[in-house]
Amino acid sequence: MAQRYFTVTWDQLHRDSKALAWRLLELGPWKGVVAITRGGLIPAAIIARELECRIIETVSIVTYDEETKGEPQVKKPPAAAGDGAGWLIIDDLVDTGTTAKVVRAMLPRAHFATIYAKPAGKPLVDTFVTEVSQDTWILFPWDTEAQFIPPIAKGVAAK
Repeated sequence: MAQRYFTVTWDQLHRDSKALAWRLLELGPWKGVVAITRGGLIPAAIIARELECRIIETVSIVTYDEETKGEPQVKKPPAAAGDGAGWLIIDDLVDTGTTAKVVRAMLPRAHFATIYAKPAGKPLVDTFVTEVSQDTWILFPWDTEAQFIPPIAKGVAAK
């Protein structure tokens, strides 16, 4: 099956982060936010602001090199969050659940929230905003830039 792409703009990311904050507001208060780097950093900042949460911790787990998936490597654990009780974990996306499983093992009592969720990873998160298909690659605004795209008709005519 062909890879699908879904482009998320800065405005859309901000709106979706605020929508997630609305869902999380009634579940708090939170001791702090754990941002899964790098994708969760910007959503975590927006959500922390909206929830008036001043303590932000990070966890760094590397699983992708561009679009190639590898074994997860913990580069920085979330030391300040203990077992996660009262903490909110934020990431941009749960895909296959590989990163989520590692973070869940480190912070079993935390509440896990993502903006986007794919079917394979969805059972691992507690709260999310939008579900996308497993074969969709989300292009986040920090990974893209605006450029000219030829009209669809020109691409179809070339085939």
